[in-house]
Amino acid sequence: MYSDAGATLADNRSDVFSHSDAIVCVRSVSANSDFYESDMAMMRPEQILIGFLDPLTTPENFKAIATSGVISFAMELIPRISRAQSMDALTSMATISGYKSVLIAAQSLPKIFPMMITAAGTLTPAKVFVIGAGVAGLQAIATAKRLGAVVKSYDIRPIVKEQVESLGAKFVELTMDTNSTETTGGYAKAMDEDFYHRQRELMGEIVSESDVVISTAAVPSKKPPILVTENMVQDMQHGSVIVDLATDLGGNCELTKPGETTTVNGVTIIGATNLPSQVPNHASRLYSGNVVDFLIHLVKDGQISIDRQDEIVRETLITIDGQIFHQKITEILGLDLTSEDPERS
Repeated sequence: MYSDAGATLADNRSDVFSHSDAIVCVRSVSANSDFYESDMAMMRPEQILIGFLDPLTTPENFKAIATSGVISFAMELIPRISRAQSMDALTSMATISGYKSVLIAAQSLPKIFPMMITAAGTLTPAKVFVIGAGVAGLQAIATAKRLGAVVKSYDIRPIVKEQVESLGAKFVELTMDTNSTETTGGYAKAMDEDFYHRQRELMGEIVSESDVVISTAAVPSKKPPILVTENMVQDMQHGSVIVDLATDLGGNCELTKPGETTTVNGVTIIGATNLPSQVPNHASRLYSGNVVDFLIHLVKDGQISIDRQDEIVRETLITIDGQIFHQKITEILGLDLTSEDPERS
């Protein structure tokens, strides 16, 4: 299939690196620790690296990348603006994760999702509670509704209420101050522990009555808040299922073990990781489309043109000219390069 599409197949991984001006990948650097060191040893100055790089979680790794002279772009930092929608890889992957999480929950739950009226009696629908109404959460809501479940959802951002209700779910409103809970990029904002403690108190009753809890609450570069405590799990009915989509950085459930499925007091807790890889056909189609559109944006007259004043470039460019360029990364590392690079300021 690669050959039919016009690609030349290399004999080994090193050949790909030695003959390529740009390396496009799914995961690299901190996002792919198995190949990070060996791949970086094969890269050369001015070579371009594009993929999920996990720069906000482990920014210190990019000091070595900068020193190597590699020009790196992080696909997870594509800004959520209109002209970058077709490049938004996070949204693409979150769409698949939200969909797949419900199928996993349905398979694990010892009940069916829809209401059924049979000769032997009526079967009541499953109750699904989705925590977080971002892209993954909204897709989880839509999928659970298609399967016939009764769905509720909660998000600290009141602005998403209309989106939740448009999918047929009930938006749970907790009596809390939710001002300033959203960043300018549309993501949930990290709150203090007092906020999350109050949130858990109010959410406990809804969790205990749910057959399925799907948690998607994540804050970029921050450890996910604990929203489902051990006590809340103990209060859930035997056979209930929790699918935790925030496990890459810790998880929303206190008892989640990343990449593992555990059972506590009869409750199945699924630490879901890299769900898009379980739907490889469409995950590849969506991600390749994101990358191609990003490359088209960079290429001018057959050459890569890096316009640092362009918002899409500025928000995704991590290293260039032997330095860390991205402002958030430099702030985390305590670096001040604005005086050295007038294009940054």
